[in-house]
Amino acid sequence: MTGNAEQLLRDNGIQVTAQRLAVLNAVSARPHATADDLIGDVRASIGAVSRQAVFDALGVLSENGLIRRIQPARSAARYEDRVDDNHHHLVCRHCGDMVDVDCAAGYRPCLEVTDDFGYAIDEAEVIYWGLCPACQKAHTAAGQDPSSRNQ
Repeated sequence: MTGNAEQLLRDNGIQVTAQRLAVLNAVSARPHATADDLIGDVRASIGAVSRQAVFDALGVLSENGLIRRIQPARSAARYEDRVDDNHHHLVCRHCGDMVDVDCAAGYRPCLEVTDDFGYAIDEAEVIYWGLCPACQKAHTAAGQDPSSRNQ
């Protein structure tokens, strides 16, 4: 993605730096990664880089809409490069695995609220919670009810 990443930054009026390119490529390669995960990936890509430089790049890229910052309850922020499509996320309560869930095609009830308070709503951020198949299997094997929230 490096060639495309450089052009993407330029097209959005963002100065091209090695850190921003490495962060953008790391987010693209590992959707839903935390900043700590990405720091290791960026260091593997370009060598020594400070945590602050990675956090700064994540901030610039998020603020400019090139990546999306997601922060489920009780979880570190995660980042992905799938933007502008109003998709949602499903998170495992036990292991923290996260997957994308497409919003309903056509009619999108998530964008309709009882009272919009005058807002023009164009996006909804929905996070579904549950147990992934692997954690369900582990809970069942341990004699626990996989549908119980007290895991």
